[in-house]
Amino acid sequence: MPTEQSFDVVSEFDHQELVNAVDQAVREIQTRYDLKDSKTTLELGKSELIITTDSELSLRSVRDLLETKALRRHLSLKIFDYDPPTDSGGRMRQVVKLRKGISSDLAKKIAKQIRDQFPKIQPRIQGETLRVASKSRDELQAVIKFLREIEHTLDVPIQFTNYR
Repeated sequence: MPTEQSFDVVSEFDHQELVNAVDQAVREIQTRYDLKDSKTTLELGKSELIITTDSELSLRSVRDLLETKALRRHLSLKIFDYDPPTDSGGRMRQVVKLRKGISSDLAKKIAKQIRDQFPKIQPRIQGETLRVASKSRDELQAVIKFLREIEHTLDVPIQFTNYR
């Protein structure tokens, strides 16, 4: 049995669930009376989503619809990073970046909060994840509880993986 216990703090989302949410939103856009003739398109890439529509009003409706479908599929709204909408030739276009991974600045902030609250815990930044290690499982459970309490202050959703 290892003498040190650990877990990883990550920020990920299920890409297939996002694909399903976008697909459901596109289907509803095609049938909704207020959006039917707006020639609205949703293009999903690896790291971004592009919304193209007629007006500011329909853009807000599409965003609301997309967020509703994402919530029903248990996706956090924190994964969406909306750029300001642009008007190009009478069409509104908005790029939505998809957040994945913990930035180094945020990882440093989280690690500092963990060190301040729990002096015996050792947080280590490893790329886009944060590994938290300790000799005691009880302390690790306390760290998970603490991170769940401060999650609303973070701008990304966090999950806990690789608990050993």
